[in-house]
This record gives sequence, structure tokens and C-alpha cells, in this order.
Amino acid sequence: MVKSMDLELVAATKTYGDTIAVDAIDHKFVAGTYSCLLGPSGCGKSSTLRMIAGHESVSSGDILMGRANITDLPPARRGTAMMFQNYALFPHLNVLDNVAFSQKMKGVAKSVRLKKAHQLLQLVDMDSFGERLPGQLSGGQQQRVALARALITEPSVLLLDEPLSALDPFLRIKMRLELKKLQRELGISFVHVTHSQEEALALADDIIVMNDGRIEQSGSPRDIFNAPATEFVARFIGGHNVLQQQGTAVALRADRLTVKKADADTKALLTASVRDVEYLGATVNLALDAGGAGDLTAALSDQTFFEDPIEIGATVFLSWKPEDAHELAA
Repeated sequence: MVKSMDLELVAATKTYGDTIAVDAIDHKFVAGTYSCLLGPSGCGKSSTLRMIAGHESVSSGDILMGRANITDLPPARRGTAMMFQNYALFPHLNVLDNVAFSQKMKGVAKSVRLKKAHQLLQLVDMDSFGERLPGQLSGGQQQRVALARALITEPSVLLLDEPLSALDPFLRIKMRLELKKLQRELGISFVHVTHSQEEALALADDIIVMNDGRIEQSGSPRDIFNAPATEFVARFIGGHNVLQQQGTAVALRADRLTVKKADADTKALLTASVRDVEYLGATVNLALDAGGAGDLTAALSDQTFFEDPIEIGATVFLSWKPEDAHELAA
């Protein structure tokens, strides 16, 4: 495979008429890392990926690969490869010919391109399916073929547009592990678009949280989860409560909220009513109405909860350690 290179966006902007889809974003994707563009629908993440791929023109700004400016290059000359959300396999070609197709278009000799296609199918554990048509494969198998087809071009950066969204939950987790393993083995950069917080936290070395065409925050999964920079990030990444404390907004992880049925030690910071109890296996989530403090969530371990269960409608007393309340930007 080709050596991975840094990929950098410099004030990259995409407009559609008067609508700004991506608003002058700057970011460096470090060579050999797994990055996730994370955000809700319409935040600009897919437009960003398509600009990197060359499938959308850049309205202004630049895209750099290593020292080369690739902003105006056609997709085939960028050193990137795109894996589409629907996999986009040719239904009339068998698996082997699907993977070899781009090499055929480049005029690579049949024996050479088929040998290379076999090697890529071996990499994704699909070589025994080479004679099958896409319609004879499961969703997970089609995904592997699409991966092999993208990788045959030897990209420096593989671009993945919500590649797991069409899979059932069990297969999604399995393929998540395989994507990360493949990225480590290849040593190239993966840039993966998703709206799933869990997916981004599990996969990424670097998470880029987008909102309204801008980057709200980027960093390691642990940094993003433990220290969200803004209220948007805290709410979108999940697992946090946003509270007003002494005139400033703070994020407080749901699992750092202490819940007591009695306030014997008078250290409660808030009282709340239990609106719902949600059993999730390892944890139990309490949906709480804290009056003026709003709706909150407390995540208790199943052991803690079942040692002294709390009923819906009960009044509970809430407290937390000062160091667990993380201040948010205005």
C-alpha cells in the first residue's frame, strides 16, 4: 500500500447558492490515523468528505495532501478512495470483477488486475466469494467487497460515508472492529462520516464534531467525552447533563451524579423527581425532573440500583464532586 500522508483542510468552504454547507473549516488529519467526522444530519460532514474526495467542488479554501494542493484535482488523482454508504457495487459484475473494475478502466492487464483483486479480497476475507454477484451476498459481505474495491487503488486516505448505517446492530459492532483492525494493518488514514456517537468513540483516534457547517470541537475520544467544549458537544456526544451553576453552564457526566433516597447528611445540591427508570443491563438510567434545573439523567450501575431500587415518582437527592462539573464555553 501507498505510504499515508497528512491531509489538511485550509478554510475549506462549500456553498450551494446562498446556503453555506461548510463554513471555512481548518483541520489536519494526521497520517495513519482513524478520524471520524461526527454530527447530526445537515451539519456539513458529508459535504466535507465529498470535497476531500473530489466529488464536490470546493467553493473556497484548499485541500492539501502532504505538500501537494489537491483542491482542483479529479478524484482519481487525489490519492483518496471513497467507500459509499450504499456500497455502489455493479450488480451485473461478479465480486472479482467489481474489485478489479478501476484497474480495468486504467488499462491494467487482466492477469495483473485479477491477481491484485484476489489479494484485496483475501485481505477482507472474501476471496472464496469471487464468482458471486453482489445480489447473492449479505450486507456485511457487500461491505467487504466495497472496501476491497476502494483499497485496490492504493489510496493514502480511505474515505467512508456512513459505512455501517445499513447493517443490523450485531453486524455493525463486528464490522466496526474489523474496520479498525484493517486501518491498523494498512497504516493508512481512514476518514469516516457518522452520526453515531458510539461508533465515533469506538473507532476514532480523532473525533471532529461538526455543527451548522463548522467544527465545534476536535480531539481524542476521551477528551471529547470527558471535556466537551460547548453545550452542543456535551448534549450531542451523550452521557452528560448540562446545568447552570453560579452563572455558568457546566457539563456533568450522568455516571458522576450521586443519587440518594434520603438527604440525611444535608449535602444534596438538588432534589428531583424520578420520571422513568430504564434498565440497560450493566447500567440503569434514571430520568429525573429537577425543577428549575431541568431534565437530568443519572446512570447507576445495575448493582448500585438493585441494592436499593428507586421507584418512579420518588423524590431523590442529587450531589456531585466539584471537579466532575466541567465548565462549558459560552
